Amino acid sequence: MADKQATLSYRDKSIDLPVLEGSVGPEVIDIRKLYAQTGAFTYDPGYKSTGSCESALTYIDGDEGILLHRGYPIGQLAEQSSFMEVSYLLLNGELPSKSQLDEFTHTISRHTMVHEQLATFYRGFRRDAHPMAIMCGVVGALSAFYHDSADISDPEQRKIASHRLVAKMPTIAAMAYKYSVGQPFLYPDNSLSYTGNFLRMTFGVPAEPYEVVPAVEKAMDRIFILHADHEQNASTSTVRLAGSSGANPFACIAAGIACLWGPAHGGANEAALNMLREIGTPDKIPHYIERAKDKNDPFRLMGFGHRVYKNYDPRATVMQQTVREVFDALKVNDPLFETALRLEELALKDDYFIEKKLFPNVDFYSGVILSAIGFPTTMFTALFALARTVGWVAQWNEMISDPAQVIGRPRQLYTGPTQRDYVPIDQR
Repeated sequence: MADKQATLSYRDKSIDLPVLEGSVGPEVIDIRKLYAQTGAFTYDPGYKSTGSCESALTYIDGDEGILLHRGYPIGQLAEQSSFMEVSYLLLNGELPSKSQLDEFTHTISRHTMVHEQLATFYRGFRRDAHPMAIMCGVVGALSAFYHDSADISDPEQRKIASHRLVAKMPTIAAMAYKYSVGQPFLYPDNSLSYTGNFLRMTFGVPAEPYEVVPAVEKAMDRIFILHADHEQNASTSTVRLAGSSGANPFACIAAGIACLWGPAHGGANEAALNMLREIGTPDKIPHYIERAKDKNDPFRLMGFGHRVYKNYDPRATVMQQTVREVFDALKVNDPLFETALRLEELALKDDYFIEKKLFPNVDFYSGVILSAIGFPTTMFTALFALARTVGWVAQWNEMISDPAQVIGRPRQLYTGPTQRDYVPIDQR
């Protein structure tokens, strides 16, 4: 029983509801017995004021601009860690020792191959199919190939499935890109890092060796870290909801990919890049800034502000530096990127954006970086899915292990017709 109570008065009765406290963050009123005690539900479209689960993975304070993975600030992880290390942290709860990280990295590298029959599966898609459409289908189909890791009641099988998903997602994403451009698939090279291997499978060709550019490899690894997990967002909640029914892990992650595909969720960096293309050159920025301030003008600055963060997106701070590192390494000389840097500079000095806390977010920078590296905009959300897979898998494992978790079943406020009798068709 919680020490604190909240009293709810409803009609002719008052009931006490337990108040729960986490290790950090707002208090939570436990309403699980509300319906049994009052016969009434709560109404919360979008679940903005509803805690759907208990989690020890990720904490966000949007007002303060804080993002923690297992207690570690995202800035420290992005600057000092690697995606493999962050993956281990999310999956296991603690940072690994060197030997633990080496063993984990070795395990992941041994699962990077996909079943050879999946190459045939790809050929069933049109060449112009969106990479996210391909990834939805292919990831869901993994359950047809890996029956030995689909029993969610077995912790060892859950662990194997988790490793397979993290390991195979770069291969699946790279194959989706290769298929769209008509190039042959490349097998993984396990002598490379997780991120370097992905870059080679994406941009390498069989006829010549591929050289991984260190600054690009570092930038991609940071992007993966920054997108690894983000608390109970739409796609993560989708994975948990699918998993609550007992669905196999591959189906659950495929559901997460489908949700992420939505432009309001995973497509923000693509929208930001399209906005920069619309602006065109730096000299046009003042005109578009004025348009953004006009509430009657449909133009909006994409990649600025965030639904959760009401302060500077902590992930964006890391990406500011990364943009310049990539531009320097690749000797980027494109008006689009000059426009991005100038827009960032002007918006950060403009009182309107400062007052409304419309700071550049991670999507603004990541879209610019990915484009500079050579990824088409259609691949942006696929890369997001690649990185977020470890967060989805960690959240799924946490949910399966939680004895308090039951199958998800939101309720509704019904506004349709009351009961009525069927009328035969000749009498309507």
